[in-house]
Amino acid sequence: MSYSNAVSADQRLVILSALEEDPGYSHNEHVLRGMLAATGHQVSHDGLRSQLAWLDEQGLITLTRAGQTQIARITSRGEDAALGHTRIPGVARPRLEP
Repeated sequence: MSYSNAVSADQRLVILSALEEDPGYSHNEHVLRGMLAATGHQVSHDGLRSQLAWLDEQGLITLTRAGQTQIARITSRGEDAALGHTRIPGVARPRLEP
């Protein structure tokens, strides 16, 4: 796996994990960018939207709009990936707790 693929896979896991941990299972793109930054991933607005589009295409999230802002909501398939219950090529697996 190339470095850029590994980074993308980790970014996707961070997004799914953030959505899975939210009581409403959703966040807007601004919150998700902040979550990525907090985990060491500085992504552009376009970069985040590309990751969200990829996750949507894979059926791991759904996207809606609130004005110009995208809202991501995790699907049951995305929840399984976030929790490590299923493997999705292109999404990193969560690390086991020590």
